[in-house]
Amino acid sequence: MHLISIDPRALQENPNKARRSKSSAQANAVLLASIKAVGIVQPPVVSPAPDGGNGFVIDAGHRRVAQAIEADLPEILVLVDDADHADGAIRSVVENIAREPLNPVDQWRAIERLVALGWTEESIALALALAVRQIRKLRLLANILPAMLDQMAGGDMPNEQQLRTIAAASQEEQAEVWKKYKPKKQDPQTAWWDIARALTKTRMLAKDASFGDELASAYGIGWLEDLFAPADQDGRYTTDVEAFFGAQQEWLANNLPKRGAVIEVNDWGQPKLPAKASQVYGKPGKGDNTGWYINPRDGSVQSVAYRLPETKKKAVAGDNDADTAQNTIEMPKARPDVSQKGLDMVGDLRTDALHEALARAPIEDDTLMALLILGFAGTNVTIASGSSDNPYGHANGRKHAARLIGEDGRLAFDRDTLQQVARSLLVDVMSCRRNRSDSGFSARIAGDAVGADAFLPNMATEEFLSCLSRSALEAAAEASGVPVRIKVKDTRAALVEQFAEGSFIHPASTIAPAAEEVSAWAARFAPTGSNDDGSGAETTGDVEGYVPEEAAADVETADEATEDGEEGEAAGFREAAE
Repeated sequence: MHLISIDPRALQENPNKARRSKSSAQANAVLLASIKAVGIVQPPVVSPAPDGGNGFVIDAGHRRVAQAIEADLPEILVLVDDADHADGAIRSVVENIAREPLNPVDQWRAIERLVALGWTEESIALALALAVRQIRKLRLLANILPAMLDQMAGGDMPNEQQLRTIAAASQEEQAEVWKKYKPKKQDPQTAWWDIARALTKTRMLAKDASFGDELASAYGIGWLEDLFAPADQDGRYTTDVEAFFGAQQEWLANNLPKRGAVIEVNDWGQPKLPAKASQVYGKPGKGDNTGWYINPRDGSVQSVAYRLPETKKKAVAGDNDADTAQNTIEMPKARPDVSQKGLDMVGDLRTDALHEALARAPIEDDTLMALLILGFAGTNVTIASGSSDNPYGHANGRKHAARLIGEDGRLAFDRDTLQQVARSLLVDVMSCRRNRSDSGFSARIAGDAVGADAFLPNMATEEFLSCLSRSALEAAAEASGVPVRIKVKDTRAALVEQFAEGSFIHPASTIAPAAEEVSAWAARFAPTGSNDDGSGAETTGDVEGYVPEEAAADVETADEATEDGEEGEAAGFREAAE
């Protein structure tokens, strides 16, 4: 190996260079700046052109040569190497990996080329400081369909699970699937999920096999190695599902233990126990049986312990042991006091009576509030609560209603307890958050009624003010007497400083709604009936006030029912109110 000076433009590209994908623009810019400042520190390695040709071919340093030409250098120093191409190939791979990581596809192809040049997997692993298993995996990836590799080299890379599935398929299968799912001009992104799904095959793992090599050979099972599996696990598998299950069945039939039986599985893969048998979840006893079955999902042999009921002897005529005869007679099941249909009728009768009492019976104000809390404690009420940071949290009123029950099992409370419980329930129910717990406009009306705006915190913070547009921020600054700055961040900083000891509330964040908005909301959802007591039918319009035709027909029907048959109920409400 000797050093010469040569015009970089006279050097020839190596057709088998390790780096085929373009380097990033940032990496090339850094290298160009370095060459312009200090020149090429490490000379590129070249070799004489093959077959007696003139000139030199670049073995290592294509990026350095390209950036030297970009820097308009007339000559550069290069190392001329007369070694064989195999050594030059491994040196090129190592040097490229050390200077800038190779594109994954370039690395796969470079390793496969080293094998073609006579390098063993062990020697490549030693030179690149990688495990032999990793080299085998990279070789497997290098043999993916070339068209797929070209797509991956361009940056369109599948995830590891999809890559694992694609690499396990043959090139013929890959070519057939690629022809169907390859990207189109109008959609250059590859549908790797569809490709992997089309190439997916059911795998039976060797670690789930109970049979040995003899049965595997008898059933023609050849194990394949999953190079993507963890190195400390048995990654062998087979796609011959029928042969795998056959070998498992034969092994199970030959190795069935005492008091063991082969049982079937249902459509969900669960074992089907014999009739009247009960599964034993604890430690099986001496008299218990074991059912053995093959899991249809992974093919593993599994067992379940079960216990059969004791067989009862029938009483024999003339038996002197009367107690034994009495114990062996099976008594018929007693009929429940009330049938299921009867329980349904009881539920209807109770509901009608409850509604009648709520409509007609006199109720004190405190009791009425307690009943409303009990209503929220019902199992038919679900509260998407905003009192938790979890937007998917639920709450129920039972924990609140329980505080109103006395030791005798009836409502028993003082006024202070009732108010505390009502406040706690309202905290769980009402929310202005922008998630599923949002109570809507009613929460803002309630907030106005209790003066919630006075409890809003200071919003003159960087976190909140950064959410405002420039025009909104400047309007808020002018309204607060803060001069508007040229830069938005300076205006925010001035607002923060202005209200460091005070409180700034943005007009768009106040809770209390405008009076006209409340009136419009009330009119939209006001009862459509003519009764003054609120017993008429309610509107079924949505938030925008749209009322479907079907819902409008229901409203008219409800109005007719109120006029014809609910006058007594309306009178009951008025009587209770008086």
